[in-house]
Amino acid sequence: MQYKKIYFLISAIVIIPGIISLVAWGLRPSIDFVGGTVWELQLPTETDNTDDMTSEIVTVVESNGVEVFDQNRNDANVLQLKLSSISSETKNAIQTQFNENEQISINEVRFEMVGATLGRELMVKTLTGVLLATLGILTYVAWRFKDRMYGVCAILAMFHDTFIVIGVFSLLGHFYNIEVDALFVTAVLTILSFSVHDTIVVYDRIRESIRKYPKLDFVSLINKAVSETLVRSLNNSLTIIFMLSALLLLGGESIRWFIFALLIGTISGTYSSTFTAAPLLALWHERLSSKTTVSSKRA
Repeated sequence: MQYKKIYFLISAIVIIPGIISLVAWGLRPSIDFVGGTVWELQLPTETDNTDDMTSEIVTVVESNGVEVFDQNRNDANVLQLKLSSISSETKNAIQTQFNENEQISINEVRFEMVGATLGRELMVKTLTGVLLATLGILTYVAWRFKDRMYGVCAILAMFHDTFIVIGVFSLLGHFYNIEVDALFVTAVLTILSFSVHDTIVVYDRIRESIRKYPKLDFVSLINKAVSETLVRSLNNSLTIIFMLSALLLLGGESIRWFIFALLIGTISGTYSSTFTAAPLLALWHERLSSKTTVSSKRA
């Protein structure tokens, strides 16, 4: 653990830009959280005036008093519009204008509305879920290892991974208009469990080494545990990374950013379990030992 300051510096370099982005720009929430409408329209695949048709569609929608938050078109020429809430009467009026407009030739793929109340409810449930998961993990790890030091360090490593993923998506939201939705929340909760799972493996090896080698000092036991679990942790994570990479490249548009969040979290979790959780434990023990020494001298 002689390089723990370098490990902490690497973590800071990765996390700080994300935190600055979060403070300055925040996350870009989808309609899952703020409410609104998603309208997907299939445009003709064999046409040269797709851009003109898209502009005409947006003009018709906005002329009916509907705000267009975002628009994007995928490789299959499906136009996705993210709009303010639309009443059935307004939707019918817009569709009538679409049918009467010779420049527009479309088929509806999906029309979905989320009320603002439902969006706020989902946000509250999300925050509650993260809080309960954190408390549960802290309680379990502290009980499992009979010392709150392990639980607190595991939670700090977990927050390390969470801040990295959220920070990355804050930057993506600002520069590339990537939104966070309910799937993103699922990814974050999955990352929390993966991070703690890997950390517990390292901590369990430390506890086992304490029983086997009672004469070794605590930092040496941590180094021994890390060296014994590093290869296992890397091999385990690589299998997940290869699978997620394949899904990212070959999967559909709807799950792309969900997979990307899991991929970032897996890489971060692999790093943090070895190079954040273990050094934090060593640092805590060193500070605790120094305080005990000072108290003994004063006595």
